[in-house]
Amino acid sequence: MKKALVAYFSASGVTAKAAEEIAAADGADLFEIRPAVPYTAEDLDWRNRQSRSSLEMADPDCRPPIAEGVGNIAAYDTVFVGFPIWWGREPSVVDTFLESCDFTGKRIIPFCTSGGSGIGKTAERIRSLVGEGVCVDEGRRIGGDMSEEDLKLWTEGLDL
Repeated sequence: MKKALVAYFSASGVTAKAAEEIAAADGADLFEIRPAVPYTAEDLDWRNRQSRSSLEMADPDCRPPIAEGVGNIAAYDTVFVGFPIWWGREPSVVDTFLESCDFTGKRIIPFCTSGGSGIGKTAERIRSLVGEGVCVDEGRRIGGDMSEEDLKLWTEGLDL
């Protein structure tokens, strides 16, 4: 039987809730991607061009340190990677996580939370971060309009 992990970064709790629902629907393990230095409300102020998140997202090479690694990534066949959409893509702290693991031979299924923005070209970016030998699905946006039943149907349809 294939084993799945749901790794997620959540700034406000919305992505955490979606990650918990996906893990429950699929019987997967959970891992929270946490920055080594937690974000404050001021850090997350996207209207302030000098806020920490604004500066991180303006620099495509920024890799904020994470608090801890996932541990035994080799134990998983499939890794869901969840995050809020920031500036049209995954937050830089998620990039740190993606580059810290060897996903060779694994399947990554991205999912994002957003009030209205789609997942965009996130799968393409993730492919460039994890390299060859990794299957990266296009992923999907999990919005407030997705019921638990719809979420379960989506995960069941993934052929894990």
